[in-house]
Amino acid sequence: MPQAKNIPRLQSIDALRGLVIMIMLLDHVRETFYLDKQVSDPINVTETEPALFWSRFLAHLCAPVFVLLTGMSAFLFQMKTQSIEQTRHFLLKRGLFLILLEFTLVNFAWTATFPPEVIYLQVIWAIGLSMVILSMCIGLPKKILLSVGLLIIFGHNLLDQISFKDIPILEPLWLILHERGWIEFEGLRVRTSYPVLPWVGVILFGYCLGQFFQPKFNAQQRDRYLILIAMLSIVLFVLLRLLNIYGDEAWQSYDSLTLSLMSFFNFTKYPPSLLFILWNVGIGLIVLIAFDRWIQTPFLKVLVVFGSVPMFFYLLHLYVLKLLYVISELWWGANESGYFSVSGVAQLWIITLFLICLLYPVVKAFSSYKHANKHIAWLKYF
Repeated sequence: MPQAKNIPRLQSIDALRGLVIMIMLLDHVRETFYLDKQVSDPINVTETEPALFWSRFLAHLCAPVFVLLTGMSAFLFQMKTQSIEQTRHFLLKRGLFLILLEFTLVNFAWTATFPPEVIYLQVIWAIGLSMVILSMCIGLPKKILLSVGLLIIFGHNLLDQISFKDIPILEPLWLILHERGWIEFEGLRVRTSYPVLPWVGVILFGYCLGQFFQPKFNAQQRDRYLILIAMLSIVLFVLLRLLNIYGDEAWQSYDSLTLSLMSFFNFTKYPPSLLFILWNVGIGLIVLIAFDRWIQTPFLKVLVVFGSVPMFFYLLHLYVLKLLYVISELWWGANESGYFSVSGVAQLWIITLFLICLLYPVVKAFSSYKHANKHIAWLKYF
C-alpha cells in the first residue's frame, strides 16, 4: 500500500463550509418558523417581499458549495492516502452512510412520523449518491472526468422537456436523475427534491479542481487559476442571463429596479439550473480564495470550527430546531394557518444568530474530541 502523505487539513475549505453551514441554518430557520411565507422554485418575485427573497437567494450558495467542496476534499483525501482504491472505498462507504442518514435521522427530523409515510430525498441524499458515483469514476483520466462534469453542468437543461410519465418502468429513475417529482409505493411516497444528475456534474468538477492543491502549485498559482475559473463562471452567467435564451427560466424587466434585480437573480434550484450553478460556484470559489488569504482572522476561526464537523452540526441543528418549534408552539400557540410562525424576516436572522451562539460550544467540543481521537473510525463520517 502506498505511504500516506502528511498533508494538513485546509482550513480555508473548512471555513467556507462553516460559512455555508451558517447560511443553511438561516434557511432552515425560515423553513421551521416562517411556514406562513413559503417560497416557490423559482420564487414568484411579485408576491415575495425583498427581504425574504434575498435571504433565500443567499441560501442558494449552500448546496453547490457543499457538493463542490466534497469533490475537492475527495481529491485531497486521495493525495493524502496516495491510493485510488482507498479513496474509492472511503467515498463509497461515506456516500452510502449519507444515504442511510437521509432515509432515517434526517427524514425523521422533518416529518416526525415512524414508519414514514413520506420520504424526502434532499441535499444529504444528493451528496451521498454523488459520492457513490464519484467513487466509481475515481481512476479515470482527469480530462475525461472534467469533460463529463462540464457536459452535465452545461447540458442538463437540454433534458428539461423530457418526461417518462408514459413509461412507468423508467419514470422513477428519471425522477431520481433529473426531474423533481413523486415516486409512489404501497403506503409510501418518495419526493425527489434533489434530482442528482446536475450534482454529479458539480462533484466531478470539484474533484478536478482539487488538482490545484497539489504541491506543484504554490498558493499564488492556485489562487490565480481558481480566480480565473471563478470569474469565467460569473461572466458566462451574466452573458447567458442577458441573452435570456438558455440556462434557466427567462427573467423580466419591471418598472421597479428591485423587482427587476430579483427577477434577474431568480434561479431554479430543483434541479439546479446551469445559471444557478455558474453563479454559486463562481461566488464560492472567490470566497474560498479570500478565506485562504485571511484565515487567521478570529471570525474565520469560528467558521473553521463549524466546518470541521459538518455532518454533526447538520444533525444537531435539525433536532434543535425541531425541539424549539415544539416548545414555541406549546408556549405561544399556532396562528390562523395552524402553525406557529414569526412575523418577519428580521426575526429569522435574530433566531439564527442566537442558535449560532448556542450551538458553537457544543460543536467546538465535538470538533476537539474528533481531532483528538483520529483513530476512532466512525468519527471520520462526521
